[in-house]
Amino acid sequence: MTAVQMQLTRLPVLNRIAALATDLRGAYARRRVYQQTYSELSALTSRELNDLGIARSMIRRLAMEAAYGK
Repeated sequence: MTAVQMQLTRLPVLNRIAALATDLRGAYARRRVYQQTYSELSALTSRELNDLGIARSMIRRLAMEAAYGK
């Protein structure tokens, strides 16, 4: 097997690794959005949440929607 053939056989593996790395970066970014949203909403007082029309029991769902969509 020549060096060029060796490189061509490795290409699909490298593409899969690159795709996995991209997926992991996206998952990490979405998780950070969830954590940030959850943290910020949890830090609000009940009165501030009420002013926004948000019940404390809604925080988790709102953070999930912010990060992952519906």
